[in-house]
Amino acid sequence: MNTPTPPPAAATSRRQFIGTTAATVASTGLTVAQSANVAGSDEIKIGLIGCGGRGTGAAGQALSTNQKGITLHAVGDAFKEKADGALSNLRNKVPDKVKVDDSRIFAGTDAYQKVIDCCDLVILTTPPGFRPYHFEAAVNAGKNIFMEKPVAVDAPGVRKVLEMAKIADEKNLKVVCGLQRRYQNCYREALTQVKENGVIGDIVSGQVYWNGGGIWFRDKRPDQTELMYQLNNWYFFTWLCGDHINEQHIHNIDVANWFLGGHPISAQGMGGRQQRVDKKFAQIYDHHYVEYTYENGVRINSQCRHQSGVSNAVREEFTGTKGKIYLDNSGRCYANNHKGETIWKYRPGGKDPASAGKGNAKKLDPDPYQTEHDTLQAAIRENKAINNAYYGAESTMTALMGRMATYSGKDLKWDEVLNSKVQHMPNIITPESEAPVKPDGEGWYPVAMPGWAAKDYAEHGRQNVEIV
Repeated sequence: MNTPTPPPAAATSRRQFIGTTAATVASTGLTVAQSANVAGSDEIKIGLIGCGGRGTGAAGQALSTNQKGITLHAVGDAFKEKADGALSNLRNKVPDKVKVDDSRIFAGTDAYQKVIDCCDLVILTTPPGFRPYHFEAAVNAGKNIFMEKPVAVDAPGVRKVLEMAKIADEKNLKVVCGLQRRYQNCYREALTQVKENGVIGDIVSGQVYWNGGGIWFRDKRPDQTELMYQLNNWYFFTWLCGDHINEQHIHNIDVANWFLGGHPISAQGMGGRQQRVDKKFAQIYDHHYVEYTYENGVRINSQCRHQSGVSNAVREEFTGTKGKIYLDNSGRCYANNHKGETIWKYRPGGKDPASAGKGNAKKLDPDPYQTEHDTLQAAIRENKAINNAYYGAESTMTALMGRMATYSGKDLKWDEVLNSKVQHMPNIITPESEAPVKPDGEGWYPVAMPGWAAKDYAEHGRQNVEIV
């Protein structure tokens, strides 16, 4: 993959982020109900770039809208078997909408450009490190875009996305980012209750969580180069994933930014590896704890964990002057006053969530993963402005700020991290490229150590991990 040099550091103000985010939400004109009416029947050729589980799921949702003339035209992935697997899955699910012949099944690190060249709407679901450059290529080619979160793994990548988001606006392109809680009715209604109805008063603090078990791992095949091994195990490498605080916990961090109305001004925290101690787990931590401070002095405590045998939580809560609101993607969102009395409860589908049974409340509402694609395609057909890239970049940078704080052990400021020149994702990746990080003689990859400088890594015979 050929990727250009990231742009020079450029500060983006909180006001710019907030203004764009508010305009984006308002511009949809939606309450996230059912799909908009079809305004045209011309064919929209969809291209899938990144054919893993999330990419296959996103393509299936894109092909399951009520819009007419939607077809899957091309697929691409670094690994041919993944492209073939996604195609087989989609042909079983939506056979009448898959129009991909063998000439449009692309494999290799340059597959993204070939898909972009022959499609109208592209789905960007590769490992996050590639997202800024694939987004750039799609915008330059004038394509509408669905891109998964996060949108980068380092500050230069975030700045690239912000730069291209402006160009997307100039070209009247439609962009949706896969932070699906913003498309989920219970979260939207909760936001209305907080912002417009003042159900809990002014927010004074909050907690956001993504504590769960571990993830997949894939053994190295005899025929794989180090680079292809890392691409296949992208989750464990900072240059590809950005660590799980970025790849996964970004959902909850994004909710904090959304409800607070902007990004934090500083962050400090701690993290490390307690269960993830095998060398095969490469670089990422298994826990992060970050304290984010926002411009109004509100502090949000952020927890994420990949550990087994411990309690799990994937949710958000905010404390206000009048009470506390509890959120999670099951649809069971509610608010209590400070006496513990319920003062608001979300009713999915207009029904009491208790009637749906445990874990089934969200089935009474539209699937937010589907709503993302309904909204994007309706915006294309009806020529409505929508560009989620701004808040996608803001929340990605917030997650990266947390990672930089836990990796370094330092108290970091927003402008400092946004303008960081530390770049984890290389400018150019081809099959012949050397892997950006390499194992030492014993098979260990470089892992960040809070408080260490370059000389400390050298003294211990380990590779330096650039942080800020």
